[in-house]
Amino acid sequence: MTVTTDLVSYEDALASYDPVMGLEVHVELGTRTKMFCGCSTELGAEPNTQTCPTCLGLPGSLPVVNAVGVESAVKIGLALNCSIAEWCRFARKNYFYPDMPKNFQTSQYDEPIAFDGYLDVQLEDGEVFRVEIERAHMEEDTGKSKHVGGATGRIHGASHSLLDYNRAGIPLIEIVTKPIEGAGTRAPEVARAYVAELRELIKALGVSEARMDRGQMRCDVNLSLRPHGREEFGTRSETKNVNSLRSVERAARFEIQRHAAVLSSGGTILQETRHFHEEDGSTTSGRIKDNAEDYRYFPEPDLVPVAPPREWVGQLREKLPELPLTRRNRLREEWGVSAHDMQSMLNAGAIDPIVETIAAGAPADQARKWWMGELARNANESGRVLDELPITPKQVARVTALVAAGDLNDKLARQVIEGVLAGEGDPDTVVEKRGLKVVSDEGALGAAVDEAIAGNPGIADKIRGGKVAAAGALVGAVMKATRGQADAARVKELILEKLGVEG
Repeated sequence: MTVTTDLVSYEDALASYDPVMGLEVHVELGTRTKMFCGCSTELGAEPNTQTCPTCLGLPGSLPVVNAVGVESAVKIGLALNCSIAEWCRFARKNYFYPDMPKNFQTSQYDEPIAFDGYLDVQLEDGEVFRVEIERAHMEEDTGKSKHVGGATGRIHGASHSLLDYNRAGIPLIEIVTKPIEGAGTRAPEVARAYVAELRELIKALGVSEARMDRGQMRCDVNLSLRPHGREEFGTRSETKNVNSLRSVERAARFEIQRHAAVLSSGGTILQETRHFHEEDGSTTSGRIKDNAEDYRYFPEPDLVPVAPPREWVGQLREKLPELPLTRRNRLREEWGVSAHDMQSMLNAGAIDPIVETIAAGAPADQARKWWMGELARNANESGRVLDELPITPKQVARVTALVAAGDLNDKLARQVIEGVLAGEGDPDTVVEKRGLKVVSDEGALGAAVDEAIAGNPGIADKIRGGKVAAAGALVGAVMKATRGQADAARVKELILEKLGVEG
């Protein structure tokens, strides 16, 4: 879908206006059961097979709070430097949800479990920007609607809709920032960096896989513009359910340009929700945005308040893992890499695989080399992320050990990795099956060198005459004859020895 919308250039927009953002991130928790009932949360089940009277909102059913969901919420709040409520409760958020069978969402309104925090995020050039957190609260996810018969997959133009309630009731944590001001031209970059850092934090806590491509983490991008020098915020738009880091950045950038075009022409920004389109980075209008009072919040009468004991919260605080930014800075110093290189590893999702490969015995530089080289290339070509590749850090470490021992060169190592990825077995099995060990027998190498010299007398004469660089052609001939299984450095040494030339 290509959308025609009046835009001004990004530079012109920022010359006249200051962007103000608010980011709302929904994180689907990795609990085994739903937030208020015992139904499974496992992905991939047949539609409407993971439901019960409680998550379907049938008369007489009563909810019970998922204890792991509460614990996960507290961990997230602590990691975001939030205060944890001593007492909070759930509320009913009322409006028509076609994919929420109760016709209201059990959420938290004015009494969230975590509030007043912050998250420091590092931008591409190393600058650290602090994003302040308004709240992190518990709620439940909706089901899924599938619109059938139209061209776009949306309700407009569809002949009918199908509803799957398996996801209805899955635990969510919604993390809401305070207004993000002062980012200026870097606002879209700050938005992306914040969501990326939050994703790493959630994964480090172990409360969710936070896979944006699977809907386990989704971002609503709120944006408004105000003329330079004005303190009052402009009217905001809310781009809903943005599901990749790149798209978060693109959505913020597009809305800055769209708002500026409307305001500069004397128009008025509507407070509305908008849909993001991956194909061209545009947004289109969804519906007029409701205010909080329109949801008719009231306390959930079927759930008791949540009162996390202070001692328990303290124990969770002590058990928090090293947070991602602190960890990256430590690793960057240990590995001796630049901030740009570390950012590249973060963007590729390679940090954890590299750490695990080093733990399995590989040198740090070799672990980085293979994950950021051959394996990253394979992941890109196959449309997968690194941790989905069918190879383990332990297997990568074994490949580096075979190279270090002289059993493989880099070319052969790439073939071994190719075999492991193809399901041919572990590295040693692939080496044996494919016959990939480096030819180290001096007799066999010597014979191959003699043959190359005899077959290329002109090149041999050049080398005897002092043009040592010409030896590369003979090395290439030997490598071809041995199917790349010779040690190139040793081959060159033998060539020069046999021709009576010093290297």
